[in-house]
Amino acid sequence: MNIGLFGGTFDPIHKGHLALAAAARERCDLGRIYFVPTNVPPHKTTQPVASFFHRYAMTVLATEGEKAFVPSLLEAPNEFVVHDKKAVRGAVAPAPNYSIDTIRKVKREFKKADRLFFLIGIDAFKDIPKWREAEALFSECEFIVASRPGYSLADVATALPQKLRPREEITKPFSKQPAKGDLALPGVTLHLLDNVNQNVSATAIRQALADKKPVRKYVPESIEEYIKKEGLYGN
Repeated sequence: MNIGLFGGTFDPIHKGHLALAAAARERCDLGRIYFVPTNVPPHKTTQPVASFFHRYAMTVLATEGEKAFVPSLLEAPNEFVVHDKKAVRGAVAPAPNYSIDTIRKVKREFKKADRLFFLIGIDAFKDIPKWREAEALFSECEFIVASRPGYSLADVATALPQKLRPREEITKPFSKQPAKGDLALPGVTLHLLDNVNQNVSATAIRQALADKKPVRKYVPESIEEYIKKEGLYGN
């Protein structure tokens, strides 16, 4: 089976996330996509606004009705346990979640024929060289990258960790080609999605909620209702 791993703060999860997952599922024939809310993102200067508990709950709501979309506790804090398929809380100091650890954890449960695909947006992909064991990430799985207008194949190639990055004379001819299609390099396999660009971000959604503005066009109805019920994001 082809399996997708989609991590993020999901603060909150929104229609852009779901569109990326749907496009990735179709493009790479993914039989299952794990949505993995991150407890402590190590590469962000600010930590999530909503607690892990709320972000996981919203992920469960957003993925209901899609059998291939599976909310995951792979990066749940240590104080969480699963009881009757529900997450409950305790009290232990959190530790950062590193993607390389999550990938290796999930692959231990794989069958021999399974293939792993890591879903990511182009803006996060640009920071890949800063991630823990960045080169190893590309040997562990294939990447599905959601691109945006204005990015070229050369931009994607030069965003790779230095040891995997092609020489400038190789990438320069591709500076005019849009970031789409597949990109196969030694030790790297990338699948580029150029048709899922949606003008939505979690930051903008949180600001709209703080300003008492509707967000129905950005998030599923169940998420909007949950945010209102729980009083999240200054709502």
